[in-house]
Amino acid sequence: MIKESIAYLLLNIDKYYEAVIVHLEISLAALAVSFMVAVPLGIWCAKNGRVSYSVINAFTILRIIPSLAVLVIAMPILGTGFVPALFALTLLAIPPILINTYSGFRNIDPSVLECAAGMGMNAGKIFIAIEIPLAMPLVLTGLRTSAAEVIASATLASYIGAGGLGDFIFTGIGMNDIRILLVGGISVALLSVLTEVSLTAVQHMATRYQRD
Repeated sequence: MIKESIAYLLLNIDKYYEAVIVHLEISLAALAVSFMVAVPLGIWCAKNGRVSYSVINAFTILRIIPSLAVLVIAMPILGTGFVPALFALTLLAIPPILINTYSGFRNIDPSVLECAAGMGMNAGKIFIAIEIPLAMPLVLTGLRTSAAEVIASATLASYIGAGGLGDFIFTGIGMNDIRILLVGGISVALLSVLTEVSLTAVQHMATRYQRD
């Protein structure tokens, strides 16, 4: 069956490349938007304990809603295609980054910050030179979690005409053609693995000072 899948892939290589590019565009856009929203929000929650419970719980509840349900709800407002898919995937990606950012900044030892202040560092310098490096491992762990979920869930974008590797998966299911299904499924799995390996390498480089 693998040989048949490879043969199908070679016959439809242009369509396959297009699907991979679209899948990556949707996934990377969702991760970028969620990172830009979740990290500042997580820092704000870590420094304002009174709002942290409400904000984090609100996004956690949103995460419980299936991505497909969010797509269906968004369609009457945002239409079909890239935008509603981006919206749904962004909602899915925010909670892990938000929670890990909050935990990373919240769990910094106060004595470390007091020591830095005692050495004459102002609040801005403490934040850049001390807090961000100490919180970065957990922030990147949240990003890795979100990336895996987004790449897998981006297959649902095919349901609303956004394209991506989901086209192969759902076409294979609809036609009961294992060849097409394997092309889409294996490709999504490989993208997830490559993303995990890449982000692990980034995390390893970003935290190497902690191992020296």
